[in-house]
Amino acid sequence: MLDMNWIRDNQELARQTAGWKKVDFPLDDLLEWDDKRRGLMKETEQLRAERNQQTKEVERLMRAGEADAAEVVKQQVREIGDTLAELEAALTEAGQRCAELHLLAPNPISADTPIGKDDSENVELRRVGALPEFTFAPRDHVELGELHGIIDIPRGVKAGGPRSYVLKGAGVLLHLAVQRLALDVLAARGFTAMDVPVIVRPEALTRTGFFPAGKDQTYELSGENRWLAGTSEVSLVSLYSDEVLELDAPLRLAGISACFRSEVGSAGRDVRGLYRVHQFAKVEQVIICRNDPAYSEQMLQEILANAEHILQLLELPYRVVAVCSGDMSLKTHKQYDIETWMPGRDAFGETHSASNLLDFQARRSNIRYRDEDGRLRYAHTLNNTAVATPRILIPLLENHQREDGTIYIPQALRPYMGGQEYLTL
Repeated sequence: MLDMNWIRDNQELARQTAGWKKVDFPLDDLLEWDDKRRGLMKETEQLRAERNQQTKEVERLMRAGEADAAEVVKQQVREIGDTLAELEAALTEAGQRCAELHLLAPNPISADTPIGKDDSENVELRRVGALPEFTFAPRDHVELGELHGIIDIPRGVKAGGPRSYVLKGAGVLLHLAVQRLALDVLAARGFTAMDVPVIVRPEALTRTGFFPAGKDQTYELSGENRWLAGTSEVSLVSLYSDEVLELDAPLRLAGISACFRSEVGSAGRDVRGLYRVHQFAKVEQVIICRNDPAYSEQMLQEILANAEHILQLLELPYRVVAVCSGDMSLKTHKQYDIETWMPGRDAFGETHSASNLLDFQARRSNIRYRDEDGRLRYAHTLNNTAVATPRILIPLLENHQREDGTIYIPQALRPYMGGQEYLTL
């Protein structure tokens, strides 16, 4: 959420941002309703003051024994009350409309965010690691999973429908191993591991900027007024809503959870295998820090470096891209994606996304702290994937396969795999 005064003072930038991000933001309607709300509030306050004054006059007249005069003033008080009731109803409506429209205001993008229409115009910043050079026809992760008996998609679809899967045996162990590795890396870097709710209240999704725009991507529990979160970011941030925090040092959180996404609008895209599924697991980095753009930029680089370190431990080639405006969400100020090489796609595929939201989520969530002068300020929030699985299993299996069908297990994963060096047939 943006400060309403900022929106009024920066109307052209607000319009530009909506255009760059390709979001529908009815700025004129918001300003019109806000003007109406302000006017009604002023009228309401004036009438309340007049009613209070007249009520005191009734009391004075009654004490003075002037009952008839007091009755006249009482009638005036009743008429003011009737008018106030109408004004308050109109004020409530204007406030609700303002609140609804205010939620559609997009977070401005950083000065170094590329302007572009979609992910095809993201800008590659660097590549790390050499792409594998196979002397044989490599298998994709589905073939490898079937060969080793560790992935069963037909039975997953039988039980859960499209975009479902089953991991078995060593597939489950790899799935858990990458999560344990990520948690251990983050713990060594000062993050607190947290197992958080994935069934959340709708206000948690609104406070974190996933609602109202992302409702079609989220599963609702019918009759419960609760939803399945697509990332533990929702719960991690919401845990601190309406609190005043001590932020002399950043709050570093590592959420581990199941995640659920409906993938509406992705029909026909990435339908093979484990790339785009409805249920997955993720270790998510969230940082809550003081309101200093230079400092939160430093935190963004920190969480990006954490994700890169994990990929390097997994011995996977990847690239980092600066996400352009048209590929960013409403809430994001600046974003990097990490795309890992997936031989079965003969392309890089997104595996991580790092974002700085400035105070956008904190305003919605009312997360504040006191600065060095004792003033209350909204915090900055950031998030980034540490690892998401089973998607990360795609490059893990495909890049590390050998001609005989065996799959190399990176050294960093072996402690979580009982010391196993290869998946053998």
